[in-house]
Amino acid sequence: MTDRIGKPISQRQLRVGEMIKQSLSMIFLRNEAKIPDLETKTITVTEVRMSQDLKIAKAYVLPLGGKNTEESIQKLKEYSYIIRKILSQKVIMKFLPKILFRKDESFEYAEKIENLIKQSNK
Repeated sequence: MTDRIGKPISQRQLRVGEMIKQSLSMIFLRNEAKIPDLETKTITVTEVRMSQDLKIAKAYVLPLGGKNTEESIQKLKEYSYIIRKILSQKVIMKFLPKILFRKDESFEYAEKIENLIKQSNK
């Protein structure tokens, strides 16, 4: 597996990414981050990709059912400092990474590919 620059992803990046993914999932599930007008229990964290230096974490998220995706991600970006503060109590690291929230488009991409395969089989 490689990152977008072409360098292989290290085991450390994978481990830290998985640890942050699990912690974020628990924070959202327990609604520990009190974000106004956002029900975090419906947010799914599908993947967290770490930068080489472990200072940036890209969290790919998707609201349940894909409803209000853009608004939810905007709220998460706006209140990321709250989420990061709670995360700092759960994850012990020398430097807690900055969290960038992104829409997970892998399900849409998989559905598109599946539809193309179905069309070619007809």
